[in-house]
This record gives sequence, structure tokens and C-alpha cells, in this order.
Amino acid sequence: MKTDFGLMLVTDRRLAGGRSITEIVEAAVAGGVTIVQLREKEATTREFVDVGRRVAEILRPRRIPLIINDRVDVALAVVADGVHLGAADMSPADARRILGPKAIIGFSVENEGQAVAAEREGGRLDVDYLGVSPVFATPTKPDAGGGGGAAWGIEGLWRLRPIVRLPLVAIGGINLENAARVMEAGADGLAVVSAICAAEDPAEAARALRAIVNKARARKGGGLRL
Repeated sequence: MKTDFGLMLVTDRRLAGGRSITEIVEAAVAGGVTIVQLREKEATTREFVDVGRRVAEILRPRRIPLIINDRVDVALAVVADGVHLGAADMSPADARRILGPKAIIGFSVENEGQAVAAEREGGRLDVDYLGVSPVFATPTKPDAGGGGGAAWGIEGLWRLRPIVRLPLVAIGGINLENAARVMEAGADGLAVVSAICAAEDPAEAARALRAIVNKARARKGGGLRL
């Protein structure tokens, strides 16, 4: 089954306004999210696994992939579909050996050098998509820049697109006002945090973002970049 990276929800319980992660996920899926990345920076391992299993129960019947942020061990325990890694996490090659050939593995890149190296060293065998992070400055990614750089901006996306073949999922400050420009600059998908998690109506927010993704794909000629 091809993975649709069009609209990724990245969870953040701090932005949920007292709502549970499962409530946010349910609403986002109803609105058209195509993949969910569970991010739990402050939870204990046991709490992370518990919420991961509950989210997986929501997503599996709908055939929507669940990937775990940073933690390969949690991905294994939850029987998630994959993991998203950063430069300080386990290497994609090691994660691939542990999780197997069918796992979805994403890797965050903060500059062109990281992106080119990720494609050259691992390519499609170890990495399934690159998380371009952050496109715009955002408080939801306070550790961004530790791997070497400021926000990519629209211009950075334009420069990156021709030099890598892997799917690009843009994250960081993406919302209804700038999503179309991000897609036009070469992103294959949008990863959003506050635009859905903090929305008064997460389902409607996801629906509006999905419409932008679909419109951009129609202009590009439809299909997924795989």
C-alpha cells in the first residue's frame, strides 16, 4: 500500500486545550488527515505506549498509518507503522534493521547538507520521506536549529526540491494562510501541529488543509511522489 504523506497530524497535548489526544486524532481523521505522528516529549515511556495503543486502535480500522516520534522502542511496543527520527536519534539504518523493510521511516533535515546526505547514504532503503524542519519559525519545535540552521522558508523549499528525490513533508508554522505556498514550493505533504491541535474545530481545520493539499496535487498532475 502506498503511503499518502499529504496531510500529517503531529500531536501535541499542550495545545489540545484540555481535550485528549484520542479526541484530537478522531476529529482530525474525520477531516481528512492521511497519517498521524504521535509526539510525546514529556510523557513517560509507559504513558507513551499507552496513548500510542489507544491511537492505533483508532487508526488501524481506517488504514491510516501511525508513526512514533523519536522512539523506536515505543514504535515496537505499539506495533506502529513506523517512526520519525531526528539527527540526535537512532540512525535510520539502525531503525530499519529493527523495524523491518515495511516500516515507514521519516528523517528531519534542517539544511540542504543533511537532506543530500540522508538521500545519498540511506536513500529509499532506509528513509521513506524527509521532514523539512522548520519551514517557518514556531514555538512547537523549540529544538529546531540544533542540527544547523534557521527556518527553511519558502525559498529554501524551492532550492531543496530539485536536489532530492525523496518525498518532502514540510513542518513548522504551517497553517491555512501559507499551506498553498508551501505545496507550490515543492512539498509533497504538510505536517501540522497547532493548526489542528489548537483549532476550535480540529475536523474542520483538517478538512480545509486537506482541500489545499488536494488542489495543489491537481495542479501538479495528481499522484503521490514515491
